[in-house]
Amino acid sequence: MVRSDSEPTPIPTATGRATGGTGPTRFRERFLQGEPVDTGVRTPILSSWRRSLALGLSPDQTVLPFREDFDSGGRLVRAAVPVLDRLQTRFSGSEMNISLADASGTVLLRRFGQSSLLRKLPAIQTVPGFVFAEQVAGTNGIGLALAERQLIRVYGAEHFAERSQRGACIALPVRDPLSGRIEGILCFGYPLSAETPALTAVIRKAAQATERRLLRQSSTRERALLQAYLATGADVSGADAADGLDRAPTLDLRPRDREILKEKAAELISGAQRAAVDVSLPGGRRITLVSRPMTSASGVQGIAIEALLPGSAPGAPLLLPHQVDEVSGFPTAEGTAESAAEPAAEPAVLSAARSHPRLAVAERAGRAGRAGRAGRPPEIVEPSPAARGLVLLGEPHVGAYAVAARRRLELLSEASARMGTTLDVRRTAEELAETAVPRLADFVTVDLPEAALRGEESADPVEDLRRTVVHGIRDGLPFTPVGKRIEFGPTAPQLRCLTSGRAVLEPDLKAAAGWLAQDPEHTRQLLEHVHSLIAVPLVARGVLLGIASFYRAGEPYGDDDRSLAQELSTRAALSLDNARRYTHERAMVLALQRRLLPHGLPDQDAVEVAHRYLPAESDVGGDWYDVIPLSGSRIGLLVGDVVGHGMLSAATMGRLRTAARSYAELDFPPDEVLVHLDNLVGRLDREDPDGEGVGIIGATCLYAIYDPTTQRCVMARAGHPPPALVSPDGTVSYPDLPAGPPLGLGGLPFDAVEIDVPQDSQLVLYTDGLIEDRHRDVDVVLEQLREALAQPGRTPEETCQAILDTVAPAHPCDDIALLVARTHALDPDRIATWELPADPALVSDVRAAALRQLADWGLDEASFAAELILSELVTNAVRHGSGPIRVRLLYDRALICEVSDAANTAPHLRRAASTDEGGRGLFLVAQLSRSWGTRYLAQGKVIWAECELDAA
Repeated sequence: MVRSDSEPTPIPTATGRATGGTGPTRFRERFLQGEPVDTGVRTPILSSWRRSLALGLSPDQTVLPFREDFDSGGRLVRAAVPVLDRLQTRFSGSEMNISLADASGTVLLRRFGQSSLLRKLPAIQTVPGFVFAEQVAGTNGIGLALAERQLIRVYGAEHFAERSQRGACIALPVRDPLSGRIEGILCFGYPLSAETPALTAVIRKAAQATERRLLRQSSTRERALLQAYLATGADVSGADAADGLDRAPTLDLRPRDREILKEKAAELISGAQRAAVDVSLPGGRRITLVSRPMTSASGVQGIAIEALLPGSAPGAPLLLPHQVDEVSGFPTAEGTAESAAEPAAEPAVLSAARSHPRLAVAERAGRAGRAGRAGRPPEIVEPSPAARGLVLLGEPHVGAYAVAARRRLELLSEASARMGTTLDVRRTAEELAETAVPRLADFVTVDLPEAALRGEESADPVEDLRRTVVHGIRDGLPFTPVGKRIEFGPTAPQLRCLTSGRAVLEPDLKAAAGWLAQDPEHTRQLLEHVHSLIAVPLVARGVLLGIASFYRAGEPYGDDDRSLAQELSTRAALSLDNARRYTHERAMVLALQRRLLPHGLPDQDAVEVAHRYLPAESDVGGDWYDVIPLSGSRIGLLVGDVVGHGMLSAATMGRLRTAARSYAELDFPPDEVLVHLDNLVGRLDREDPDGEGVGIIGATCLYAIYDPTTQRCVMARAGHPPPALVSPDGTVSYPDLPAGPPLGLGGLPFDAVEIDVPQDSQLVLYTDGLIEDRHRDVDVVLEQLREALAQPGRTPEETCQAILDTVAPAHPCDDIALLVARTHALDPDRIATWELPADPALVSDVRAAALRQLADWGLDEASFAAELILSELVTNAVRHGSGPIRVRLLYDRALICEVSDAANTAPHLRRAASTDEGGRGLFLVAQLSRSWGTRYLAQGKVIWAECELDAA
């Protein structure tokens, strides 16, 4: 049978927040259109979307399967009805929709905060029997909780079906306490505006209450065994079972003795055989355990384990009393008599749980018989010299004794996977609190030294504590707020914990005088909300990192809780110390990295430059960039990336940047600069004392030289991503530039390519952190970069920001260095060129022409220096070079004089002796110019010199 969801939903429309996973409408639309949405959507939601699409489901689906044969009176329904009734009362007046589904996703029960919702909501949201499994309903709370087998929240547009877009839900599996199997799903549906973190605690307690009631149903067989055992005891004692229990002495054992006996008793029950074994206890004491198979009147077969002290006679059964209260706020068994007669599941002993995780507890059998008659637990009397008592009773491989142990182990397993994933000190402290609430504590505070938050080791952590985390099942409690300094009184449990280095348990804070004395007014307010406290020091590798305080409002903490809190805190402390060490190292590496990068841009007119450096979230790498003024008004643009992360990569980056700048300033072409860098990286690798010559150092690099006089750019790369060229009209292209091998391989050539770069074009150089990400395809990212750049008229700063906003990953796992240069052209009127043969007679003509050009430019003050420089350079070219000779003057920020010829020999500056007739020409050039040098061409060379424009 299929019913249609044709009626409108009264839940108000709301747009979910993209941050935190609440209703990513834009990402959902992109996903449905077939676009990649690897970021911006929570992983469980995206996985469910993909599964839904693969199943052929349609987002506009308005029908769901309906089962008329669902079990409306099964054990899960019987266990959940009182819990759901209590929830309905709790949420009375709200738009809460409470549902219970079975393990197939079929809704069995529904409750509503407002009865009017029954009339307003469509049948699909009010009538039990509809199936919400993911394979038929798509992404929803019930279906996703079944698929993920854990607590799930789904918000707004995260639902696959459009019919559910206007609400939110939280769902949690309900498991069989004995087998751990999922029996059903508890789900809360509500408007987006009603979202609150407290719902997590509420649904967890409701699920636990349902599971406890399932356990009581399973304990019927155990109670039958208990009655059979009591009847046996009555026969022995000659009185009825209740009287026999009253007259029986109580076996008073130390906690460690009881744990040893329980562990051995678990082994005997699992063996399902009649046996008697001697158990050694600390101090040389011994107790005999006897296993006795028995069958109840209803045919239930089980094993009873009795402890016999030396000299004991076969008397009435002896019990070890222990009691655990119900979950606060949820109902117990139906009826007072039934509630009193049922044995409650008690916290597990871990040793027994590890050996036999499905062992039933019978230790509390005496309370069952006595509490049903007198409403009180057995009284503890002095131990008898001749005593026998029941230790455990249950069916082989079945029982409730390990329920609490399993949950504790699950909590520790979750803590191991959850804490310390971010290597952030504050976030790790938050993960500790979030893991402990609500399964161990109702409220958790974490106090850390301020130095630890900076990654440093505090000199006096007790005096430097700051409130770092306050987390609980609800807000508004009078805890010291986050960021405030914490001072514990001399008798406070927290100070005792810090000074002793051990966890401190205060089961009843009302009786903890030291805690009350530190701040009577503040503690009085807290006592209205909390009852018990465990304070645990956060110590790792001998360093005190802070303190965690676990508060509970319900039943008092016990020793098992303290052990669990200690284990959680120990694991958290190791993660905190790792995060602190990482924070310290990252801060140093980042400081070194930024120190080694350029602190400013050189003054030049060839390009307008903007740059960005974005360190990786996890670690700092060796990305770098540089802008280098070259002769002839040219500009060099460098971007590089050292392989790896950390201090070594940052230091190597600094050495490479310095070397690359030196090679560039020698006017080497790009391919030759890369050859020299390749040799340097190989040498660094061989010289590394820890590398052993295995090639641990590597790098990539891209070097481009732009000439504003010709508007051409020559570039080469060594294993680096290609640059992007944005034309003035917004056309984006990636030049066909040979990739070349990464630096450090040695012996392989690099190819340079020369391209035309019109004025007002943009050259975009970047490192691989911008485009390479394990969650994204490189080709797709390059296309995204093309779309981001295809906007003419933007400044380099605007281009940088657009790239980071649209292309850069939200959480970069590698450094990103970005360099954007908008090209300019040198005005042709500021360029003067003459060509002449190698004839000494023409030197005077060149000088005269140059003086006239300087006069036209209004540079008469520089004519004297320029005339001498040109005279010397042209004369040297005529005498020592070969024709033709080319003379060029460039009027830029300085006056640049260039003389080129076809010879490859270069002049050298030397100091002439007093008796020499020549050799002083280059000395004069060096004195009259700001700088001078030689630049080699494919054929020949260029001798150049720059004159200050204010030169006399």
